[in-house]
Amino acid sequence: MTRALARRGWTVTGAASGAEGIALAGEGGFDLVAVDHYMPGLDGLETLSAINALPAPPPVVYVSGSDEGRIAVAALKAGAADYVVKAVGEDFFDLLAASFEQVLDRTRLERAKAEAEAELRASNARLEAMLSEVNHRVANSLQLVSAMIGLQKGVMTDAHAREALEDTQRRIRAIAQVHRRLYTANDVEQVDLRDYLGALVEELGESWSSDALPRTLTLTAEPIRVKTDRAVSIGVIVTELVTNACKYAYPGAAGEVRISVAQGDGHCLLAVEDDGCGMAADQKPQGTGLGAKLIRAMAQSLQTVVEYDPAHTGVRAVMRVPV
Repeated sequence: MTRALARRGWTVTGAASGAEGIALAGEGGFDLVAVDHYMPGLDGLETLSAINALPAPPPVVYVSGSDEGRIAVAALKAGAADYVVKAVGEDFFDLLAASFEQVLDRTRLERAKAEAEAELRASNARLEAMLSEVNHRVANSLQLVSAMIGLQKGVMTDAHAREALEDTQRRIRAIAQVHRRLYTANDVEQVDLRDYLGALVEELGESWSSDALPRTLTLTAEPIRVKTDRAVSIGVIVTELVTNACKYAYPGAAGEVRISVAQGDGHCLLAVEDDGCGMAADQKPQGTGLGAKLIRAMAQSLQTVVEYDPAHTGVRAVMRVPV
């Protein structure tokens, strides 16, 4: 066999037994190993198992004089790369050499694929680390902008101007909240809507509630993951709707604003409601109109619209967001 394979361009090292073959394979330097089923001492399957247990084992072509299917199945299940039935004549060596070529080609492809996948994973890890750092810096920058607006608000004497700056701060915080979650999360492409809105609603509650005019904001939400850009749009809409409710639903009195998010069939149902004075059917939302424009723009980016429930006592805004 050694001479026949040498004539076909192969350099062969022979082993008289399975144990000797295992020892040689353990020394390394072989592109592949051919294992006979019938050998003195360890049989082929035992030898195959021992070779595959080596660190970085070479591929194994299993050779047997038996054409029994059970042996072939057992060898392939044990990790053989190919199976060749031994025969008399040069055709067998041609078949064996062809098997060697196929196994080596397949092994090279598998190694190249594994290396490419490893490089891709490393590249993704680097990109995710960079994106996390970007989100960290964006969140810090937005926090700085919000603080600067707060300083500007502190020196403003016009009540309407102060109110406009406060609304701007809330919008900035809604966006910054997404970026804060992204740089502390493993997934930089999606946000858990329940966690995000929970933190956002808590901030809005602290912003709007006071001893003189307490506002109770409650969130009921299912765990739903959405892409980052969609989370930003949802956050801005929730901020505007909650702001409207806190401003106008309970004039001079305490009140509750409820936010809910439920999973539907291919969408999530978002609702913001209060039990306040409500709006007439033909009444436009109060304020400068900027909030309404933002709600429409953000809803359009989500391929949806915000609808108002005319049967609800107070105001109930509902939006179905495709997910």
